[in-house]
Amino acid sequence: MTRYLAFDLEIARDLPEGLEDWKSIRPLGITCAATITSEGELSLFPAKDDSGAYSDRMTPAQAGQMVDHLMAAVDSGLMILTWNGLGFDFDILAEESNRFEDCATLAMMHVDMMFHLFCLRGYGLALDKAAQGMGLPGKLPGMNGALAPQYWKDGKQGIVLDYVAQDVRTTLDVASAVEARRALRWVSMSGNEQFLRMPEGWLTVEQALKLPLPITTRMRNPWTRAKFTGWLDKTIKKDASSQNPSLPGMDKL
Repeated sequence: MTRYLAFDLEIARDLPEGLEDWKSIRPLGITCAATITSEGELSLFPAKDDSGAYSDRMTPAQAGQMVDHLMAAVDSGLMILTWNGLGFDFDILAEESNRFEDCATLAMMHVDMMFHLFCLRGYGLALDKAAQGMGLPGKLPGMNGALAPQYWKDGKQGIVLDYVAQDVRTTLDVASAVEARRALRWVSMSGNEQFLRMPEGWLTVEQALKLPLPITTRMRNPWTRAKFTGWLDKTIKKDASSQNPSLPGMDKL
């Protein structure tokens, strides 16, 4: 079994109901983040001010410490694991830390289970749906990511920290269950049970980008991979201007 470090973060800015493109109102800020290892070591990273009290959002230095934590985990032999981390968490972390190149490298070499599924099927899936399909507890009852920014502002930081902690546990549980059973099960929005064989387990983002494009002709306005990888353009342009070697897998974008 792969030794993972599951990672997730919560944003500081409220997303208006019905908003289709959260990137149009960025920066979103980060209130907290969490990681957990396959051995069960949980680490929480709340935004705090110089006095040690909770603050509205992480400073660039605090976000940078989060990047350092993830890089150290990779150096120790752990595989970073997310659910939609390529298109969301790492995009936001890169902006908040101003460490685009480091975050791009981490994003390309990590396992984003939702992106892997998207590359195979052409659509996304909610983490809680995957957890339910695999017979796992899933997310914290009565709480969701849309509520987290306001809860943090209202002084309910403990609830938000519990929520992000449960998210990384769920992420890790789903990854482990799929690796053990070599298959992913979930229930679609129409109520139909879905089954996907995964004999080779999870692929990194770099590996998933090499998969052939799925057939999406029957889908209305299907997503493209650029929806998830578009933020890497800034890193590619910066890399080209400095004449440094390309980051892993960049030629596949």
